[in-house]
Amino acid sequence: MKFQRKILPLLAAVAVAGIALSGCSGSADATSGSAGASASASQGEWPRTIKHESGETVIPAKPKNIASTSLSVTGTLLAIDAPVTSSAATNPSDVTDSQGFFSQWAKVATDRKVGVLYPALEFDLEAVVAAAPDLIVVSTSGADSAADHYKELSAIAPTIVVNYGSQSWQELAAELGEATGQEAAASAAVSTYDAHVKDIADKIKLPEAESNIISFNGAGQDNGVAKKGGSHADVLESLGFKVADIPEGLDTSAQPRQDFAFISFENLTKAATGNTVFLLAADNAVVEAFKGEKVLANLPSVKSGQVIAMGPTSFRLDYYSSTQLVDLLGETFS
Repeated sequence: MKFQRKILPLLAAVAVAGIALSGCSGSADATSGSAGASASASQGEWPRTIKHESGETVIPAKPKNIASTSLSVTGTLLAIDAPVTSSAATNPSDVTDSQGFFSQWAKVATDRKVGVLYPALEFDLEAVVAAAPDLIVVSTSGADSAADHYKELSAIAPTIVVNYGSQSWQELAAELGEATGQEAAASAAVSTYDAHVKDIADKIKLPEAESNIISFNGAGQDNGVAKKGGSHADVLESLGFKVADIPEGLDTSAQPRQDFAFISFENLTKAATGNTVFLLAADNAVVEAFKGEKVLANLPSVKSGQVIAMGPTSFRLDYYSSTQLVDLLGETFS
């Protein structure tokens, strides 16, 4: 359980509300930002004004040197071929490379020579100045947020603030595509992913009845259970899986989230009723720990042996980790 205990706080802090998602309050602002830029973006014209979570920013020319203060956004910038040259990094762990970049896209970042803007998610204004960016990307919340420094960053270079927790990576890609002039690449990334999902969906044999996705943290802890409408549930449903609803009154979250409800261990038997349970950011050791809990012994998934690890990169969904998850599900249910 040592590995999973490191993941749950990361899930709650870095992943927002998303752990990557859809439908929260920030999405309306993101949509209006896209609409505001669409006229100039469709023609590839500069300068363009981008509406975002902290206001409006004029970007004078197509960026060539982007600094990402949000580790969770960097993967989407890479996926749309935006010229991100430096990114904040977290502490190296089981889900990162040695620099602290998320492992699902770390090789891409290395190949493109993306440098560490600052380590351990410890904001460093001088490091941003030294990077000399022509666009700075910031997230609204999460452990990788530098939103409190928006004014300082805006004095260095045009700065936009995005809410990766209120939207899917696909929606975020479209928003970032307009801000960076990479609209076509953003659309291509989504189309490539959608085609891959369809290809896998046509090949797999779906399990019977409904499924749950659980961020399992063990006895004595609250455990995250995915909601319909969140990004993790969306990936499963895009392949044809049916995600079980969570009974009302079980969520212990002080501020309810769009993607996950947090359920006490004692109530997990009421929430994890699916015939198949997928364990978020888990390996086989976590699967065995889940199945070994006496309180969970009568769950349908435990009785049938349908408890499945989703792999270490599944905690934070972007283009790269979503593709990896789809591939894993394809292999598991082929």
